[in-house]
Amino acid sequence: MTPWEKLASTPTPEGDELALWRRGSELVVRVRNEELMSNRQFGSEEHLAEIACENLEPGARVLVGGLGLGFTLRKALESVPPKSELVVGELMEPLARWLRDHLEAGPVLDDPRVRLVFGNVAELMTKHPGRYDAIMLDVDNGPSALTAQGNRSLYSDRGLANAKRALKPGGRLVIWSAGPDETFLDRFGRAGFRARVIHTRARRDKGPRHCLFVGDAK
Repeated sequence: MTPWEKLASTPTPEGDELALWRRGSELVVRVRNEELMSNRQFGSEEHLAEIACENLEPGARVLVGGLGLGFTLRKALESVPPKSELVVGELMEPLARWLRDHLEAGPVLDDPRVRLVFGNVAELMTKHPGRYDAIMLDVDNGPSALTAQGNRSLYSDRGLANAKRALKPGGRLVIWSAGPDETFLDRFGRAGFRARVIHTRARRDKGPRHCLFVGDAK
């Protein structure tokens, strides 16, 4: 069997190693030996973008929390109406370099509709109240926050309130999660959203089961 090769690594805010690995044509990103993302299982990330971009009007502003391996952004660019703007907030700056060097994602990152901002997506939400028609968060495995404990604040009562303030009236917040979380779904609803959960698969029709928490601002 072809062995795994480490292509690049960088420390997380918690001091762990975030690493990009390759085996043949397969690429994965891992932290503490846990797989965070790969280029063979991204169907649920694409589903995230489709749900977030439903029914948007031309000129929409969309906030994408988490660059990942670029699959969410690529599908969002395919799904948004004309003259839309996509702001991507990414905490781990080396990810953009990995995408360019190893996934040939330059065309996605260089699309004129995209503005890539390095930093905490929570700060982008607090800076621009009432700015976004849709927000999608694919940050750190969802509410469990595997990579950086500080990311848990995104999914707290305060974090959800910040997201709601960043949305225009009737805007939509969609959150990717590695698994179900009834406690979070209740919290989502209490934050002023019509909250529901969509069950999806890593490869759309097969693979691990993931969840999309969908909230439309009341």
